[in-house]
Amino acid sequence: MKAFLILEDGTVFEGTHIGAEKEIISEIVFNTSMAGYLEVLTDPSYAGQAVCMTYPLIGNYGVCLEDMESSRPWPDGFIVRELSRMPSNFRCDMSIQEFLEKYGIPGIAGIDTRALVKLLREKGTMNGCITTREDFTLEEVLPKLKAYTTGKVVEKVSCKEKYTVGEGSRKVALLDLGTKNNIARSLAKRDCTVRVYPALATAEEILADQPDGIMLSNGPGDPKECVSVIREIRKLYESDVPIFAICLGHQLMALATGADTFKMKYGHRGGNHPVKDLATGKVYISSQNHGYVVDMEKLDAKVAAPAFVNVNDGTCEGLSYTGKNIFTVQFHPEACPGPLDSGFLFDRFLEMISAGKESGGCGGFHPADANETCGITADRQEGGMEHA
Repeated sequence: MKAFLILEDGTVFEGTHIGAEKEIISEIVFNTSMAGYLEVLTDPSYAGQAVCMTYPLIGNYGVCLEDMESSRPWPDGFIVRELSRMPSNFRCDMSIQEFLEKYGIPGIAGIDTRALVKLLREKGTMNGCITTREDFTLEEVLPKLKAYTTGKVVEKVSCKEKYTVGEGSRKVALLDLGTKNNIARSLAKRDCTVRVYPALATAEEILADQPDGIMLSNGPGDPKECVSVIREIRKLYESDVPIFAICLGHQLMALATGADTFKMKYGHRGGNHPVKDLATGKVYISSQNHGYVVDMEKLDAKVAAPAFVNVNDGTCEGLSYTGKNIFTVQFHPEACPGPLDSGFLFDRFLEMISAGKESGGCGGFHPADANETCGITADRQEGGMEHA
């Protein structure tokens, strides 16, 4: 069956229908990972978006349900160059086609994904429609595309009730803004009892359980939409409990403390993004998935200092909070999919908890001077490089 991808600039790609048979309108983004398509599909950060995979062959090892990063897939649609119809892997439970059909996700295959990605990089992220209707008209579709927004998707992807993962000696509260399973697993295997809270949990509820540390997870959408969550995170900031935040959690902590965020031209999504630790000068390859970023130009040095920057475009990749047991990163130290270079940050968080218990002071996270960005200047992706 024919399928069409219609972009809001009027560009139309024709391909073959895959997945569920329905029409969707969504924000079109691309991911440069060479493996881990199931983890991409089950990452809640993709809620409200349709994902184009830049790697040309998708589905060759099928779907292993044990590898899912949440209970279900979240993208509105899936876009690939070629979909493997005959997966080959001893762990395979079903094909990608069966998986997409099961969860009602439509897609399109057989289009020139390189041309699509080039267009998104040149013009920026756009909304689009995936349809099997051959009688569509641009006059009818384009106004709908321009009107689409992802909206408040955090509440959609967050857990509804709190639950516990692991049985360890240290208690960590994890605020689920759209968390991936491997965040809780990464803490649990480090001797932590992880209590996971819904996104709308109050600071009072979290602090009443007396956690040794607090984690703010990744998640989808525009961080400025999370008004009530930001208010509660401000209360967590004002407590003395050590905090480690990832991705959306990193952005929300910045907003809660007076900083600003802006939407990137096409975002960072993939497993090959280099980030520099300003404290050591070391560069780590990281897994990322975000379309918004903290504006380093509007940081108050009395509140927070840059700790990591993106080597390609100089954007903010991490912050350390002055006089606080708090550090945050834009990238994913838990990866899945992606490299495990920065997994040590979980250990740093637990060391900070221990140091805070012993001294009652600020734990061990000391970035380079905020003004020393090692010659890298953020350019908001207007002229920066990104490997695809």
